[in-house]
Amino acid sequence: MRRLHDELVRPIAERRTKGAWYRRWKLVTLDGSTLDVADTAENAEAFGRPGASRGHSAFPQIRFVTLVENGTHVFFGTRMGGHRVGETTSAKEVVQHLRPGMLCLADRYFLGYALWQQARATGADLLWRGKTNLRFPCDKRLEDGSYLGRLYPSERDRRRNTNAVTVRVIDYQLEGIPDAEAFYRVVTTILDPKDAPAEELAGLYPDRWEVETALDELKTHLRGARIVLRSKTPELARQEFYGFIMAHFAVRGLMHEAALKADLDPDRLSYVHAVRVIRRKLPFVASVPPSGAHGVP
Repeated sequence: MRRLHDELVRPIAERRTKGAWYRRWKLVTLDGSTLDVADTAENAEAFGRPGASRGHSAFPQIRFVTLVENGTHVFFGTRMGGHRVGETTSAKEVVQHLRPGMLCLADRYFLGYALWQQARATGADLLWRGKTNLRFPCDKRLEDGSYLGRLYPSERDRRRNTNAVTVRVIDYQLEGIPDAEAFYRVVTTILDPKDAPAEELAGLYPDRWEVETALDELKTHLRGARIVLRSKTPELARQEFYGFIMAHFAVRGLMHEAALKADLDPDRLSYVHAVRVIRRKLPFVASVPPSGAHGVP
């Protein structure tokens, strides 16, 4: 099932897809989440359980990391593992699916030298949030208020000023927003402000929350009332997971086609409505025999 997923599931936005682009870049987001699986001894041993206030959770969990095409909400490059597998570990395999011409957004928990360099090597550009306590020596202040700094692989390299990679840092505040943090920091591979001004990139970063909408589609609306993957063995749970990803891809693919025909942003279409329409049509599709099967007993 994973091999089929890797062959079929891919970004689908075209240049004319509304809401999918920032300037010359296609927007994608890197993120991770979890899903509960059936409470069996086999699943618990394979995937593990998260901690709880009293012992452990009622269900074993899988953890997955994925890329989401912001404009279409299509998941791609998805990898799943046990609850004990950290997101940054799985992300090393996921970022291999980035391509030149993409601008990848990610939260602060992903920003580290090794993963940054691996993602950067794909030719994609990056806009990742940085922790406010992460130090970046200011090498050059730029005209838009951002500055060029250095990201090091280790504290030892920082002290010796070795093996650094140049990044552009944008620090900003959100005024008039309740519960806003003191300041925010995003780090990017786009070094020239003329290509992407600091104010635009700061305003663009919240676009990463598109992934939360996509995850809600997958985890709530596609599965309906079922909140736990039903498969009782690890192998079947893996197949069920990738099956859900492909089902989501199919729905989103149809929605994208409809949006293109209507010249609309795919976000203007209702995912819940699309799922309901497809479910109503499925009995009719199942009653049609495969091509060439007419007359076959």
